[in-house]
Amino acid sequence: MPIRTPTKRRLGALATACLLSIALPAAPAWAQKTKTKTAPVAEATLRAPSEVNVSIPNIEAVGSNVDETVLRDIFSGNLVDNADALAGLTATSITIPAITITATGAVEGSATEGTVTLADIVLNDVTNGVADTITVSGFSLATNQDASGEFGAISAHDFDIGGMLRLYGLVDGAGQTELTTIYTDLSFAGGSFSAPDISCTFGATTAAEFKARPIKTSFAELMALGQALEDQGDEPSPELLGQALHAYVDMFTAFESSPVHFDGFECSGTDDDDNPVDVTMASMTMGGMSPGVYPAVEVSDLNFVVDGDGSITIGKLNFKPIDFSAPIAAINAAPAALDDAWFTANARALVPAFAGFSLADLAVDIPDPDSAGDRIVAGVGSFDITLADYRNGIPSALTTSASNVVLELPATSSDEQLQMLMALGVSSIDAGFTIDTSWDETTNAITIKEISVTGADLATVRLAATINNATEALFSGDEDTMLVAAMGLAIGDLKLDINDDGLSDLIMTMVAADQGADAATLRPVFAGLAEGTIVGVLAGAAEGQKVAGAVSAFVAGKASNLSFTMTAKQPPGLGMMDFMAAEDDPTILINKVTIDASN
Repeated sequence: MPIRTPTKRRLGALATACLLSIALPAAPAWAQKTKTKTAPVAEATLRAPSEVNVSIPNIEAVGSNVDETVLRDIFSGNLVDNADALAGLTATSITIPAITITATGAVEGSATEGTVTLADIVLNDVTNGVADTITVSGFSLATNQDASGEFGAISAHDFDIGGMLRLYGLVDGAGQTELTTIYTDLSFAGGSFSAPDISCTFGATTAAEFKARPIKTSFAELMALGQALEDQGDEPSPELLGQALHAYVDMFTAFESSPVHFDGFECSGTDDDDNPVDVTMASMTMGGMSPGVYPAVEVSDLNFVVDGDGSITIGKLNFKPIDFSAPIAAINAAPAALDDAWFTANARALVPAFAGFSLADLAVDIPDPDSAGDRIVAGVGSFDITLADYRNGIPSALTTSASNVVLELPATSSDEQLQMLMALGVSSIDAGFTIDTSWDETTNAITIKEISVTGADLATVRLAATINNATEALFSGDEDTMLVAAMGLAIGDLKLDINDDGLSDLIMTMVAADQGADAATLRPVFAGLAEGTIVGVLAGAAEGQKVAGAVSAFVAGKASNLSFTMTAKQPPGLGMMDFMAAEDDPTILINKVTIDASN
């Protein structure tokens, strides 16, 4: 289900739109000067459109302490030279009926030109750089590459213009380290965008509050720093890497926000075969950001549909939070220059604590790329992975599960086993699994609460166990220390439960067909073989006959459940040396454990 690679014409249209994104009034001004620059940044130059023109026919300033000439200069892009005046702006209202920004440049040798027009910009009740409300009734986009867009109103309350300027380093932060409110009640009405072979509509976006503090590296320096990294290619200098990471860590801890909600989008285009392609998303919610933590992002009803070809749909997709506290602490404690040796020594400390992700109601119906004429038809009712309690970059608690993992068996498959399953009436597989493990620092044990696999109308297999001697050295940053700790692990107890819901009937039927016999006839034969083998192996164990009887009843079909337990007689349990010795003589383990089985 490939989507058509953009043509040169479409690339030009999209590139022009992107060109306009860096042609906002502040960009040329930020490129003009910064307050302080370190050597690597000073050598970099910002890449910008070859020409940007700003047109402001009229400004209506009521009760303003900044005159119209300065306001016009500010809104035309010269923020740097007028930043202090803007930060201290006081006015009853500032009204600008329209601002038109035109950017020209070149993409792959083709001339590009685009225009953004903002309508009805109004700042009300501005006191010392804080506006009670700021609104833009809408804005439009047009390019000479047949791209255009129309977008609705944007508004916010308690907009701290000075705070925003301090955040980006355009005015002195005066040593501010605490987070302060930049705006509240942000609202964007959404809009539409179109270019050759693609058109999209976007829903509304809302956010209750955004807080920030001044960053230590100005925004202009950050842009130049990024350019310097690009210029140095795949092997930037340790000094530049150190500067970039320290700046990034500072910036990443400078923000805090309430959750942001987006009402989704609808996009239409074409694939390589000119089939209509629709990509839609009902909504997206990003949790509140806090310093050093990237929030959870939840997406609802994400759909990729190619008319006449296939589709992939997801009911819910949730990326859980990522905590960067450990990497931030490592970088803050690092020297100015970061070489390969430092990255090697701190590799584990740089791993963030990713809490996992989940999805629900996944449905796939696409052509099989490995088998012409066949299709991959599958679905997942739910899937979740949760990672927690990180130790030196490794999660010490893991829970993951899936349910209703459905795969339709391809009717035209040449696989003999699949053909036999379909001949027995199995047209699809509906499976699931669960893994739930955690490390207990107090007892130095890994508890395997559950490892299970389930197949609807087939079987459920569930394992639980306790692994002792699991010391904190398992999470060491030294590989040799980890290896020694792993070799000391010991199994204290183990329990295996099997519930047969029809799998044994299928297996027996397949084996019988292969041998030209009857399944009902073979069952007691295999049951007898299993019982005899177990009695022989467990001859030295008092529980041998009971275990053999339970297994025999299960294989014979007299019982649909089999529960098997093993407990080490001596702590901490069965270790690696025990299992190595059992390779030559498995009966060595018999006297070291208590075994039981039941139906």
